[in-house]
Amino acid sequence: MSPLLRIGIIGPGSIADTQLAPALARTPGAVLQTVLSRDGARAAAFAERHGARSPQPAHTDLDAFLADPDLDAVLIASPDRLHAAHAIAAARAGKHVLVEKPMATSTEEAEAMVTEARAARVVLAVAYHLRWHAGHRALAERIHAGDIAAPLHLRATWTWQARDDSNWRASADAGRWWALAGVGTHCIDLARWFLRACGEVVEVRGVTAQPRYRGPHDETAVVALRFASGATAEILSSVLFRAPRRVELYTTGATAVCEDTLGPHGGGTITIDGNPLAFERVDPYEGELADFVRAVRTGLPPEVDGEEGARNVAILAAVAP
Repeated sequence: MSPLLRIGIIGPGSIADTQLAPALARTPGAVLQTVLSRDGARAAAFAERHGARSPQPAHTDLDAFLADPDLDAVLIASPDRLHAAHAIAAARAGKHVLVEKPMATSTEEAEAMVTEARAARVVLAVAYHLRWHAGHRALAERIHAGDIAAPLHLRATWTWQARDDSNWRASADAGRWWALAGVGTHCIDLARWFLRACGEVVEVRGVTAQPRYRGPHDETAVVALRFASGATAEILSSVLFRAPRRVELYTTGATAVCEDTLGPHGGGTITIDGNPLAFERVDPYEGELADFVRAVRTGLPPEVDGEEGARNVAILAAVAP
C-alpha cells in the first residue's frame, strides 16, 4: 500500500461534494483517487473540482472503478438501497469500505456486508460523523469514565423542513426510510454510544406518520428504546417542521444538554447542570476519515464498525418495517 491511502468516492452527491471530499482533502495520509457516478459528466466535474489523482479519475462502471490496482479504499455515498451492492463488490475487490449511514436498508443486507468484509479481510466502517464532534466526544468520555452518574434517559430531537417530496429518500426505489435515514439514524447511534454502559437495546417501539406527502416513507418518526440496564431513550425526527436541535441526557445526579450540536458543523453548546463543557470546534467529517485511515493502517477496529452499523439498521427496521 502506498504512503497515501487512495480513496474512491461512489456517489458525488451534495454530502460528498460539500463535506466528504473537502474533509478528505484535509485528512493526513489520504487522497481522493477516483469518482464513480451514473452520470459521467458529473463524475468528471466532481473529480476535477476536488483534485482526484488518478489518470482516469471519473467512472460510470463499477467494475472498471474497482479494477484500479492503485485504489485502496472506497467511500460509499450512493443512495441507501445501493450501499450493500457497492460495499460487497468493493470488499470482494479487496478494497476497504467506509459507507454512509444507514449502512443498508435491511438487516440481511447489513449482515451480508459484514460477512463479505470479514471474508475479504478489509475494514468496514460506517460514517456516523457526530461521534467525532469534539463536544460529543468530551461528553461521552465523561459518561464512559463514570464522571457523570449512571444514565437514566436520553432525549434527542432533530428535524428539518423539506421543500417537497423530491428528495431521493422519499422514493421507494432509492431508500427505505426518509426522516429516519436522514437524521434519525444519527440520533439512534448517539443514544447507543452515550448509553454504552447501559448495555444493548432490548426493546424498540416506534410510531411513524406520513401526514403531508403520504408517500411510502416516514415523514415524522418517534422512536422509544429500552436498554438492558433499564435506561431509556426517545428520538424525534421529521422532514415536516423545524424544531430546536437538541440532545438531553438525564442521570441520577446530573443533566447534560447539547444545543445545536446536531449537524455537519461541529459547533453548538453543551452544558452539564448549566455549566458549559469546553470543546474546540472541529470538522467531524475529518475525524471520521482520520479514524478510517487509522483502522486501515493499523488493523484496529474503526470507531463504528459493520457490526455497530448493523445494530442501527435493525432498530430502524423495527421502527419502520
